[in-house]
Amino acid sequence: MRAAVLREIGSPLRVEDVVLAPPGPGAVEVRLAATGVCHSDLSVRDGTIPQPTPAVLGHEGAGVVTRLGPDVTGLAVGDHVVLSWVAPCRRCAFCLGGQAELCVHGIDHHFGPPYGTAGGDPVVCAMGTGTFAESTVVPEAAAIRIDPDFPLDLAALVGCAVVTGVGAVVNVAGVAPGDTVAVVGCGGIGLSAVQGARLAGASRIVAVDRIPAKLELARANGATDVVDAGDDPLGAVRALTGGLGVDHAIEAVGSSATIATAYALARRGGAVTVVGAGAFDDPWSIPAMNLMVDAKRVQGCVFGGTDPARDIPRVIALARHGALDLERLVSRRITLDAVNDAFDDMVAGEIARSLVVFDPPAATDAA
Repeated sequence: MRAAVLREIGSPLRVEDVVLAPPGPGAVEVRLAATGVCHSDLSVRDGTIPQPTPAVLGHEGAGVVTRLGPDVTGLAVGDHVVLSWVAPCRRCAFCLGGQAELCVHGIDHHFGPPYGTAGGDPVVCAMGTGTFAESTVVPEAAAIRIDPDFPLDLAALVGCAVVTGVGAVVNVAGVAPGDTVAVVGCGGIGLSAVQGARLAGASRIVAVDRIPAKLELARANGATDVVDAGDDPLGAVRALTGGLGVDHAIEAVGSSATIATAYALARRGGAVTVVGAGAFDDPWSIPAMNLMVDAKRVQGCVFGGTDPARDIPRVIALARHGALDLERLVSRRITLDAVNDAFDDMVAGEIARSLVVFDPPAATDAA
């Protein structure tokens, strides 16, 4: 198969021929139909998220099951699935306590044996999914079956951006009807959070970004107001909220600067939910007195508080009935050979989501 391989941290990916290992016990092989290009993939490529090399990147995909390993009981060849980079064990304290996204063993498959070879070199699978490839092998728990009539290219986005953004608003922040919300950062996850806020019935949804094109995308995805982060976002947001600030600030970038902005935008007694995947060497701090005086809540958010088996089918159902508009999250559809261009566009801030679309799985692939 063809796959985009990261040979060296900080270098462009190389599309190479990779020999995929067969699925082991409890694993399935999936022929990819599409994969989104997420900012986390860029963070892996550039070393912000540690990753051994050579590796096949990509973690936001959907496709068709083509092969079963031993002991697979819940999937069949031909099933349409969305891939999840978290594979809950359903046995640990976090899973049993309703926080499957924090599963003790949920990312064990990220560190498994090489899932293939390229040019004779063992290749690992980044984030346990390796979706920048025509096929991949994942644990059964990381492949969530969906109805076969839902478009697989749009379903790919559900595997990360959509469940993370919508889940941050609904599962973690707990936005209630009538609440005011600011979303800082309008990439794929931020735009999904905007749609999640609309879904939750927020009365005012303020999108904050430095790039005019992304602010227009935010309007198209349901933002009631947009604010240029390069001007005076605090003044603008307070003017929109009677001088108070918002009930909920959702940070979807992952930097100390944008976390500080989100904290400032939240009203006294409000909540700040940090969704963006930042760097380990980028600390954020505030005066200790502020926590007591302002009584704001600051919370992290992993994968939108998502339980893949519960939330991926729910999001697909919401999209099917028009409550979520996944097509508005797609800036362009590309081939695998253009994946480095997608990274360049992401750095330039020109797009929400590039979607790599593969040739449809042939009938013989799912036989």
